[in-house]
Amino acid sequence: MLRTISHAKIPLMAAKRYFLSGVGGSGMLPLALILKSLGHEVLGSDRGHDHGRTPDKFNDLVSKGIKLYPQDGSGVKHADVMVVSTAIEDTVPDVVAAREGNIHIMRRAELLAQLFNSFEKRIAIGGTSGKTTVTGMIGFILKQAGMDPVLMCGGTLKNYGVTALTGQGDVFVTEADESDGSISLYRPDIAVLTNVSVDHKSLAELRILFGNFITRASTAVINADNPEAKKLAGVNAKTYGFLDGDVSVLEAHFRADGLNAQITNKRETALLALDLPGAHNLSNALAAIAAVEPLGISLSRACHHLKFFTGIKRRMETVGQANGTTVIDDFAHNPDKIAATLRTLKAFDGRIHIIFQMHGYGPLKLMWRELVEVFTQYLGPDDHVYMCDPLYLGGTADKSIGTKQVVEAIGLGAEYHPTREACAESVLQSVKSGDRIVVMGARDDTLSDFAKDILTSLLSK
Repeated sequence: MLRTISHAKIPLMAAKRYFLSGVGGSGMLPLALILKSLGHEVLGSDRGHDHGRTPDKFNDLVSKGIKLYPQDGSGVKHADVMVVSTAIEDTVPDVVAAREGNIHIMRRAELLAQLFNSFEKRIAIGGTSGKTTVTGMIGFILKQAGMDPVLMCGGTLKNYGVTALTGQGDVFVTEADESDGSISLYRPDIAVLTNVSVDHKSLAELRILFGNFITRASTAVINADNPEAKKLAGVNAKTYGFLDGDVSVLEAHFRADGLNAQITNKRETALLALDLPGAHNLSNALAAIAAVEPLGISLSRACHHLKFFTGIKRRMETVGQANGTTVIDDFAHNPDKIAATLRTLKAFDGRIHIIFQMHGYGPLKLMWRELVEVFTQYLGPDDHVYMCDPLYLGGTADKSIGTKQVVEAIGLGAEYHPTREACAESVLQSVKSGDRIVVMGARDDTLSDFAKDILTSLLSK
């Protein structure tokens, strides 16, 4: 039976059969779960499933009633609508089969925006960095407060072990992606802007996209600590920041595994105890606290709930320790995210060994100079970064810029190896007690398994 929401402004579409090509992706998987919870039939395919990668993830999808097919076009004929991401090329057999069968093709972001815009209360989180954690924090606060939200998250919430919340409430919380321009499709009541910096697009393009995004909202929650974001603040702005903002910090103490801070919104103050390290996570918490206030959740109540928030997987996640060496799994993949991770790590003793896998040749070509700058700025004389070739899952790609060129530009303390396994071998030869090994990169679920393999190798040394 199709789920209905009594308070929705726009009725949800009639039950359909949706086929998601690349269903295991970070954007597709939570969408599949949300569609299923709304009463639709969900089918899908994934190249990773065909290759036997991350079987637990796909087994979980099947257990939830999502039928999987090979990515050869055979499953599309059973669907009313085929859903694709921007990463799916026209030559993929699923796309070819859909066109031959006159099956309607929708972009993932288009469908997600339709679902989002149909809800009565809508919170969208945009920004170059931090939006997954902020999204998770907002969803966690709302769920703990009994509002039972629907949540679309780009990472796994460790509290629940899921990438989506499929609640029965009238609030929808989602990340809004700027990389493909789809952020323009969302009509939020509350728009959160975490920061604006170079990632998939130029600053000029981002200023337009994010500016329009926050203008459409009734309330725009803006990071006052980010100069580019602050410039976009208008009359609907509610700001947050360490020193300047409607929600700000009176005092903060950081530790290796978390932080304690005194927070104020100029009407009340509250203690925030967070089991996530780093100033960037304090900023993320400020954003979440400011975003839920229009829904009637007080500062003190939001801080109380965040005390129990355990974070997002692969966000500086400690895999384990062996022989005095700590292995960390981290999603950082653009200059802002990498800088946030390195600032947090450098606040405490121990050499850093980063194995960095870029998430594609396209992003590398766009931001390689900024990557050189951030690694050069934050890595100390005893730290090292090891770079392998970018993630490549087939299709056309401009490979004119490779990681070898980035390593050469960084110079001392950087090594290039074609494979991440070769990077790991080099790290394991030089690592010692007190060091930290960070597996860093995005869009590749096998990186977590790779980090675990490094820990196993350390244990056997």
